[in-house]
Amino acid sequence: MVTSSFPTSVAVFALITLQVGTQDSFIAAVYEHAVILPNKTETPVSQEDALNLMNKNIDILERAIKQAAEQGARIIVTPEDALYGWKFTRETVFPYLEDIPDPQVNWIPCQDPHRFGHTPVQARLSCLAKNNSIYVLANLGDKKPCNSRDSTCPPNGYFQYNTNVVYNTEGKLVARYHKYHLYSEPQFDVPEKPELVTFNTTFGRFGIFTCFDIFFYDPGVTLVKDFHVDTILFPTAWMNVLPLLTAIEFHSAWAMGMRVNLLVANAHHVSLNMTGSGIYAPNGPKVYHYDMKTELGKILLSEVDSHPLSSLAYPTAVNWNAYATTIKPFPVQKNTFIGFISRDGFNFTELFENAGNLTVCQKELCCHLSYRMLQKEENEVYVLGAFTGLHGRRRREYWQVCTMLKCRTTNLTTCGRPVETASTRFEMFSLSGTFGTEYVFPEVLLTEIHLSPGKFEVLKDGRLVNKNGSSGPILTVSLFGRWYTKDSFYSSCGTSNSAITYLLIFILLMIIALQNIVMV
Repeated sequence: MVTSSFPTSVAVFALITLQVGTQDSFIAAVYEHAVILPNKTETPVSQEDALNLMNKNIDILERAIKQAAEQGARIIVTPEDALYGWKFTRETVFPYLEDIPDPQVNWIPCQDPHRFGHTPVQARLSCLAKNNSIYVLANLGDKKPCNSRDSTCPPNGYFQYNTNVVYNTEGKLVARYHKYHLYSEPQFDVPEKPELVTFNTTFGRFGIFTCFDIFFYDPGVTLVKDFHVDTILFPTAWMNVLPLLTAIEFHSAWAMGMRVNLLVANAHHVSLNMTGSGIYAPNGPKVYHYDMKTELGKILLSEVDSHPLSSLAYPTAVNWNAYATTIKPFPVQKNTFIGFISRDGFNFTELFENAGNLTVCQKELCCHLSYRMLQKEENEVYVLGAFTGLHGRRRREYWQVCTMLKCRTTNLTTCGRPVETASTRFEMFSLSGTFGTEYVFPEVLLTEIHLSPGKFEVLKDGRLVNKNGSSGPILTVSLFGRWYTKDSFYSSCGTSNSAITYLLIFILLMIIALQNIVMV
């Protein structure tokens, strides 16, 4: 495991050294898995029953791994929660957990399965990597014993972590990552600090994080900026949220904004809106999958560049506010109104004409749009929106968003609500904003939840523009900014869920004790 104390200059030198004699490209694979879930229970199952369920899921993953290897893939990513699902308490998840050691122990579980106790899942995953000569990323649960005298140690004597592991072509454990930003996961603890995990191969340097982690500076941005990873491995159990946060939409945008490869394996569960996997490069998606109609898994494969940042084929760094801060704002419409996307109040203005230039502002953020429709559909309404501020119910992440989107109906109160189909095509669009952050992710989503590879680009001055003629019917065109330094205090940082609970209980007991003393 690499930590943030590792000097950047050393990291760069090591990266240059490793690139000598490395391969220019490789075939990557991701697998979207329809997870076999356990029966609902409020009491823990036996360890044997837990292992039986995990083996049923691994049976399916095994077929995907073999298929990927047979088609030349060097690495495969499988989803978060792929072995047992996601609905647990701390007690009911415990039979599914294994003690996962630090990769520095130099361990091949396939050859030495009992070295760290009862680890049948790790042994099987290791053998799958070894027997198919392929790197395998899997997500499972790690349990770490702790001292009961430690005030942060949970009552069962274990910390429990949502964990990614990577095995190389020899079956050796080469990476372990504990998810830091948990999302409604009471069964797991938060690590003491974000882990910055990388590993090197002959086909590039890889970094790892999981699902909700992607919204925050650590570990994702640090892995790219300071540790110069080429490719991110990203298992997730992502529930799609229109209009801005479908998996394929945001993940492809993140890869473009950060200028790295992103290999995304999502869980597949239609009733929870879970679907959307892909292999994304800095210039757009190589391959992606979105399926809300079936309950089937899907394997995706594509060739990607091993070192995209050094490739002339990919875009250079963008100054996101260069254009927007130098032009004279377009006329601000008098009929600006407030609408909501995911509880965030956007300032919207309607696109009345077939073509035009519009500006809409909210506080320091002004969004500029030039556009020309091929034909304005009378039963469809589009708006330009701006939002800057802390997002959603938790009010933790600071967003800056410029978006042109289709409203659900012609009633303006529906603008910002989910909509999946559109008919209006745009001959031209150019969207820009006066962003205060350098971290902006360009999104274009078409009707029936499709991406638009090769049909748009980001110019060096921060404009998101179409190219190669008209697009398919548009749902959204967005610049999604994250101003990390304005994020509010994240209460879970460095503290486990259980530790917070115990601290609150301790404070409550102290208050009761003091009240009793006063009464006496």
